[in-house]
Amino acid sequence: METFLDLATKRYSVRKFDGRPVSHYVLELILEAGNRAPTGCNNQPQRIYVIESEENLAKLNKLSKCIFGAKTVLLFAYNTDEDWKNPLEEGIRSGVQDVSIVATHIMLDAWELGVGTCWVNYFANSQLEKELGLPENEKAVLLMPMGYPAKDSTPLDLHSTYRDINETIRFI
Repeated sequence: METFLDLATKRYSVRKFDGRPVSHYVLELILEAGNRAPTGCNNQPQRIYVIESEENLAKLNKLSKCIFGAKTVLLFAYNTDEDWKNPLEEGIRSGVQDVSIVATHIMLDAWELGVGTCWVNYFANSQLEKELGLPENEKAVLLMPMGYPAKDSTPLDLHSTYRDINETIRFI
């Protein structure tokens, strides 16, 4: 049996896909993993747009150089009317955190099902929201191209090593 640590260690950002579309059956399984993710007060402000049309993929390719030829791209956004607001400090909200938790669940479940993903922040958020017609109360957080990794897909060298855990952990 593979452990979560094994899964997290083997997973990498896929930047080259083999061109096969992700079946809607597999995609539904992956999206369900995101639907189970915890969010602030379980408000579930996330909005996930599944982008598969040639028209919208062409828009994404103009807005970001990091779509990598994927035939399916998830756009993660959150509804600003629904994200949790911290009553103890003005301006502290959970929307970006909630979306990040959901996206991580999806990213790891996809890998477990043989589907590669790449977390992409390389785009102008407001321009993307406008081009894809998101409602004014929804804010884009990330794009996630997904598909089956090409046979020659490999992780980037800079992402295949990790700092010593003692450099990132502090006990206080």
